Amino acid sequence: MSDCLVIDGLCKRYSEIVVADQVALSLARGECLGVVGPNGAGKSSLFNLITGVAVPDAGSIRLEGRELVGLRADARARLGVARAFQIPQPFAHLNAYENALAAATFAARLPRAQAARQAWAVLERTGLADRADVPAGRLPLLDRKRLELAKGLAARPHLLLLDEIAGGLTEAEVQVLVALVLELKQDVAMIWIEHIAQALMAVADRIMVLNFGRKLLEDTPAAAMASREVREVYMGVGDEDTLQESTHAAA
Repeated sequence: MSDCLVIDGLCKRYSEIVVADQVALSLARGECLGVVGPNGAGKSSLFNLITGVAVPDAGSIRLEGRELVGLRADARARLGVARAFQIPQPFAHLNAYENALAAATFAARLPRAQAARQAWAVLERTGLADRADVPAGRLPLLDRKRLELAKGLAARPHLLLLDEIAGGLTEAEVQVLVALVLELKQDVAMIWIEHIAQALMAVADRIMVLNFGRKLLEDTPAAAMASREVREVYMGVGDEDTLQESTHAAA
């Protein structure tokens, strides 16, 4: 299986604050890499560097063999980088279909008829077809999360970045979202930043732990969540019982 995304030697600092310190990773289509770490670990900065919101000081980001460093954010979107945010950011006055259509038209650059077909297809796939005419600002939170995913898919991505998209949902809603992400995972390479352990345990093939911009480890979900680094850095605990409780909840 060839790698869709290859990141090597990625570095970024703001004055004395290091947000990426020689970060390296590779990811194939159909794989999900979970990313965990405390606040300020560099998780969102990693996404900003991949999408072009921030410019690295050093390193390489290659998507399907194409170097992204030096390209603008809009060019990266057209090459297949899509991001779904923790706080949904739809065009609130447009309905769900129009939001998906905008992504298909302006991110994927599809012709009108093809963009319309793509928009309907992603609404059906994300369970929003019956809400196509509802203004995005009136959708309940779970549906706004689904719309974030639909917009990302409408752009026809190779790489889908999920930025704490389970945040704010009930336990039952998280399960619905996880089932959807699992289904979408087969078509893209996926990186998921998430604080909800059971979501990552259900979807991720590997979990990477970041702290102060440096990768501490990358391993299977079970091994990563059982590691001392996760207990001490991510969960903020060193107690075996607390870890077992968190891992049991994630099973």
